[in-house]
Amino acid sequence: MERSENSRENQAAEKLSAARRKKYRRRKAIRILRPVLIYGISIAICFVIAKVAINYALNEYVRPVDSNDATPITVTIEKGSGASTIAKLLYEAGGEGNVGLIKSKAAFKIYVDFTGKSSILKSGTYVLSRNMDIAQMVDIICTGNPARQTVKFTIPEGMEIADIADRLVELGILESKTEFLSLCETGEAFSEYSFVNAILQSEDAGDRRYALEGYLFPDTYEVYVGASPKSIITKMLIRFNEVFNDEYMARAQELNMSVDDVVTLASIIEREAKTADFAKVSAVFHNRMDEGMRLQSDAPLKYIFNTENVLDFTSDQMEVDSPYNTYNVDGLPVGAIDNPGNNAIYAALYPDEEFMEDGYLYFVLKSRDSTELVFSKDYDDFLEDKEAYQKS
Repeated sequence: MERSENSRENQAAEKLSAARRKKYRRRKAIRILRPVLIYGISIAICFVIAKVAINYALNEYVRPVDSNDATPITVTIEKGSGASTIAKLLYEAGGEGNVGLIKSKAAFKIYVDFTGKSSILKSGTYVLSRNMDIAQMVDIICTGNPARQTVKFTIPEGMEIADIADRLVELGILESKTEFLSLCETGEAFSEYSFVNAILQSEDAGDRRYALEGYLFPDTYEVYVGASPKSIITKMLIRFNEVFNDEYMARAQELNMSVDDVVTLASIIEREAKTADFAKVSAVFHNRMDEGMRLQSDAPLKYIFNTENVLDFTSDQMEVDSPYNTYNVDGLPVGAIDNPGNNAIYAALYPDEEFMEDGYLYFVLKSRDSTELVFSKDYDDFLEDKEAYQKS
């Protein structure tokens, strides 16, 4: 009996001892693992911080100044120029008041020093652009690539997208107009522009011939030989965005017009006002809209029927079922009918105040061989002017 009790006591003691040893080993393991875990967590935190810092530095200083701006900028690096001189040249390449080719001179200097390329930068003339990052520019300057060939082209005011495509092919800038027209038709590749996105989100977006009609701003452009259709369109959209500035935006809001309303009206004014009557033509259209009258402009009919030199349309043509036909639709047509210039856009925003106040509602060409317009307030006067035109 006594032995049995001693045996149980011994077993209990052994269990207690084993538990203490287990607890001791666990504590010892924790003491060993704790610094390892703390070290690992610290490394992970440092890695995340470093990654965030590196991404910030890349975005802020090393990556392109503007990934959408492919405007060619020519820089000449003189013989004997060091990294600091080249950095200054690239930073100031945009000219006074404009963004250069790099965001930071220090970032450029650090990059070429870190990569060991500061000693192999070569003199010469280079054509660079703001959509290049520092690494691309350094590689070009180090290899001494010859300047990329560029070509200039001019798009006149009032040209339609289809005609712009034809001109680019004729000039040899594009091999085919297919991709260019496809991009202009959908506009989806340029939704980052607020004015394009507004069109894509509109209920009648699918009724337009080209989503981008009206926004390929007429101007003289310089592009690289072999430039893609998308890069060419991007340059034109950027130029439109520059022209339609904050003042224009505020004025449009004052008139209770959207950007697209202004551009659409401007495209009609561009076609109708062949001379310097932009503001007067604009006043007539504004007055008609204010009176709830249809615009009844022939210019959209030329767009609908793809005619350029036709001056008179039949009654059947005037009744054609089209969202562009201002003889049938109230207010403005579904979209622009060409790509208006700044004068037409300005006129759409600032119609002739005197003509507005005097209530002019009509105009017609003075004669078939003239670009001068005759304006009238009264319908009977308009009919007389129209008869004189038809007899000319």
